[in-house]
Amino acid sequence: MSHFLAPVFEVGFFESSSVHIAVAIGAAVALVSGALGVFTVMRGQSFAGEALGDIGTTGGSGAFLVGVGPLWGFLVANIAAAATMELLGVQRPRGRDLATGIVLGAALGLAALFLYLDTTVHNTTGAAVTVLFGSLFTVSSSTLPLVGALAAVVVAVLLVIHRPLLLSTVSPEIAAARGVPVRRVGAAYLLALGVSVALCALTIGSILSTALLVGPAAAALRLSRRPGVAVVLAGLIGVAATWLGIVLAYDSYYWPPKGNGWPVSFFVVSLVFAFYLLSGLPAWLQRRRMRAAGGLEPGLPLAAGTSGRR
Repeated sequence: MSHFLAPVFEVGFFESSSVHIAVAIGAAVALVSGALGVFTVMRGQSFAGEALGDIGTTGGSGAFLVGVGPLWGFLVANIAAAATMELLGVQRPRGRDLATGIVLGAALGLAALFLYLDTTVHNTTGAAVTVLFGSLFTVSSSTLPLVGALAAVVVAVLLVIHRPLLLSTVSPEIAAARGVPVRRVGAAYLLALGVSVALCALTIGSILSTALLVGPAAAALRLSRRPGVAVVLAGLIGVAATWLGIVLAYDSYYWPPKGNGWPVSFFVVSLVFAFYLLSGLPAWLQRRRMRAAGGLEPGLPLAAGTSGRR
């Protein structure tokens, strides 16, 4: 077995405590973000997820200034931003985007100041890279219980609101007519989104967090239109991309020049993109079969002088 696995897993992979922590945190975050990401894609709020990820830069850089872990900064900034976006926004999508853009602009201004102070006043080495692109192998074991607790909170919120959230996602008017508190459900969802994005930022960085939130969910919805099935598929795709990314990032320390490993976030985001492209393959094959069954080879133009009408 060791001989069979040697080309895939480098020496010490299964014994590394950093790998154990990365695998556990990566799985928890991928499962939670996949479930929430399905609703994010269905509600057309990918921009809100992207904005919360960028706003997490403010919290993460501020956390380095006060000497606490970046996850606390991501969490505080995202929850505060989600609450502010909900207070400023209205039910129409245009109003939501406007509120999101206003909060995002203000937060990025603070992020620029905090990152400047991190590098000049506190002389914090690697703060910008850790905040922006993540550093999953350096997460301490003491962070694991907090990640588990936050993931459990997001799952609990989803279990409570998933039915009214789905109905208000499909048709807010029908949901309101049936007595669903659309505004409160939307606020609960937005706060859960802020927590989930904070967890993604810890895993692959603040500016890349949307890839783990939206990518697996978008791929899952291409494979199944049933929300329950899509939630499961999104979680599995996210876990697969994260775990494979951890393996490749660990192996990269042994690639020439040795000792300079590639970031986990690069592999995770690349794999998510690859899975999204592959998720379109079944539909492409189906269209190809339908065109062939109709008497035309795929991609073959009609003969000159014909209009294609029957």
